[in-house]
Amino acid sequence: MPANRSRTDRWRQSLQKIYERGGGLEFAIDRHEDQGKVKDLVWRVRVLDLSETEIVIEQPGAMGQSFKINEGVELVGVMAVGQNKWMFNTRVLGTTLNQTRSGTFPALRVAMPEKVVRCMRRHADRTSIAHINLPNVECWKLLDPMSAVPIEVANRIHIEELIAKGQTAESSDDQMALPSVGPKFEASLANLGGGGVGLVVPRESRAGIDSGKVFWLRLDLRPAIPAPIVLTAKLVHSHIDSSQNTYAGMAFDFGVNNQHKDFVIKQIARYINSVQEFKKAA
Repeated sequence: MPANRSRTDRWRQSLQKIYERGGGLEFAIDRHEDQGKVKDLVWRVRVLDLSETEIVIEQPGAMGQSFKINEGVELVGVMAVGQNKWMFNTRVLGTTLNQTRSGTFPALRVAMPEKVVRCMRRHADRTSIAHINLPNVECWKLLDPMSAVPIEVANRIHIEELIAKGQTAESSDDQMALPSVGPKFEASLANLGGGGVGLVVPRESRAGIDSGKVFWLRLDLRPAIPAPIVLTAKLVHSHIDSSQNTYAGMAFDFGVNNQHKDFVIKQIARYINSVQEFKKAA
């Protein structure tokens, strides 16, 4: 039996190994492609416990802030083993409290899937059971972090004004001032974790990610957030995948403009609430 077929049949053993080594899974709210151009945020969370019927995972969060996912919300899960990925459908069963040596924190209970489907390497965000539409991220090497502060303040004011007016910025209006940066390259937002993001940088832009350690990012989550968010991040690690693209793990950096942190957290919470409210209405 081919190795990949064998792993698919024995996915429960792979999930058990992920749990035993303190690994994680990725999850996104399953929109069933019912929200047009809305992009999917994928969360990287640690597996805390397993049973025959449930998986207990960290509650999705960012920068120390947890975000509520309502009971009954359907999710798309992604399990990665090496360079291979499998997708599965599940749903939120509720929340629980996870006890650790450092304290107690909220966790999410999701249903154990009935099956998993292997993702093709060229289409790792699409299978017969689900499709994940990753957000685009514009990236620049940041030459002077202080030069980003007034741009970030202007970004906050612009988004808050659009929210107050109930408007969404058009792509044709995206011209904006830049801080002191190098050449631009583009990436996709692979996942969002507690303290940063994972980006997939296409192989033709690999030189951009190798050229510096601090970057300025422009994340587009329209229409859930009415204009792209800008923020600073530091490159922590990177590796080249089987398609010769670069996976870059970046940590959020608000050292120069700490006030921008609360604004970014608020916008991520807005996105999550927006997606859940749409599904509830539907």
